Amino acid sequence: MPVNHVYTGREYPPSPVYEVGREKLREFADAVGASHPTHHDVEAARAAGHPDVVAPATFAVVVAQRAEQQYVADPDSGIDFSRVVHADERFTHHRPIHAGDRLVTVLHVDSITERAGLSMITTRAEIATEDGSPVSTVVSTLAVRGADVEVGA
Repeated sequence: MPVNHVYTGREYPPSPVYEVGREKLREFADAVGASHPTHHDVEAARAAGHPDVVAPATFAVVVAQRAEQQYVADPDSGIDFSRVVHADERFTHHRPIHAGDRLVTVLHVDSITERAGLSMITTRAEIATEDGSPVSTVVSTLAVRGADVEVGA
């Protein structure tokens, strides 16, 4: 089944709340090699003017991909995740993500184009607090290889 172009322009309802936990931030920081004390130590974060431990800049992808699952897992989208390659990711941060934040995300399917047997899908995840204050925008491009495109060809 090819990628369904009808999804271009679709906006999904807000995701369930994602509560940002200190340990999740610490684990993510360790995984990406972010060693700054504000990612690990509450007192260091507060001394730097933050209410709690601060997420590394790329942590927003964790929240965004949870919302993106609504689209990718939809059987009518035509996305075979075994044929997906992550092509690009861009972040615009409106403010840092902190432990204790309660975030919701609205996912937008901004474009779907075909290039050389690949479907290039650009999504935009608008991450905000529960009360609607903007936190981050994550723009992702996925390349979905068509069934007739050979790997390494």
